Amino acid sequence: MRIVVTGGAGFIGSALVRHLVGHTGHEVMVVDKLTYAGNLASLASAQGSGRFRFCKADICDRPAIADIFSSFNPDAVMHLAAESHVDRSIDRPADFINTNIVGTYSLLEAALSYWSSLDHERAQKFRFHHVSTDEVYGALTNEGRFCEDTRYDPRSPYSASKAASDHLVRAWGHTYGLPILITNCSNNYGPYQFPEKLIPLVTIRGLAGESLPVYGQGLNVRDWLFIDDHATALALVLERGRVGETYNIGGDSERRNIDVVNSICDVMDKLMPRPNGRPYRELITFVPDRPGHDFRYAIDFSKLKAELGWQPGNTFESGLLTTVKWYIDNRAWWQPLVSEHDAASRRGFSAKSA
Repeated sequence: MRIVVTGGAGFIGSALVRHLVGHTGHEVMVVDKLTYAGNLASLASAQGSGRFRFCKADICDRPAIADIFSSFNPDAVMHLAAESHVDRSIDRPADFINTNIVGTYSLLEAALSYWSSLDHERAQKFRFHHVSTDEVYGALTNEGRFCEDTRYDPRSPYSASKAASDHLVRAWGHTYGLPILITNCSNNYGPYQFPEKLIPLVTIRGLAGESLPVYGQGLNVRDWLFIDDHATALALVLERGRVGETYNIGGDSERRNIDVVNSICDVMDKLMPRPNGRPYRELITFVPDRPGHDFRYAIDFSKLKAELGWQPGNTFESGLLTTVKWYIDNRAWWQPLVSEHDAASRRGFSAKSA
């Protein structure tokens, strides 16, 4: 297949591209605006392949996207371009509305125009795969898990913008017949994640001997999905998923935030002991919670397992060890991001949210 991957220089997008180039025969066109979260260094292992191409473009730019469709002639679109950090969405919601909603609309229109021009056989095989988040479902108490028919109840500007984009994709499938697929995933972690997210943030601050901030008492629960497992699931859904269906992708690894931070500290104690010999857990500092912090997310991925035979290949412990070791060994990748984008700073406390 010839696949357009929007947001392919981002965290999840680059993992998907590395998988497609390294483990399939598909050709890939990465489309990325290269904002703060897009990093071509994350695609270094794929760039030498003859099946890899890159175009710097904004998904809101209809003429540019139309040119990409006409020149690359894709069989599928995998749409991952999005603003994704909840804290940033609290401070600057307009960016999320523009990219996640207006951008998805623009991409859908370009894809629909292109798909309508294909002959019957190619049109039947074409897919528009929209990659989304479990945060569209809202928050859970101590019981239950999100499944594909869970009612949407987004709580942050980020999750609301992703919920809107999900609805747009379904509407273009229902109204115009565009062959769509949607996946909603739990919290991703792994190598090449932008340093503002929890696991890389704690690791990098720990290496610098700085405080390790934990929201509230660290009791919020997330289901953690190792990035390579997610990439494998995405490719599988594209290749074998049923048109019009939604598939949830989870890691089967629920953890309280404080337990995640403690586990990072314990791994670092083994891999990179502090010069003073003291445990990293000493650096943990509890800070005021962010506004509207959802209590718990958990994913039921039994549909994906039953229909396509997928399940996570990594435990949280093995994935975390791989991740922390990668950040210790790859300072050259993340140090410029920390200095250029203030990536290790706390966000989500704008005057608007006070």
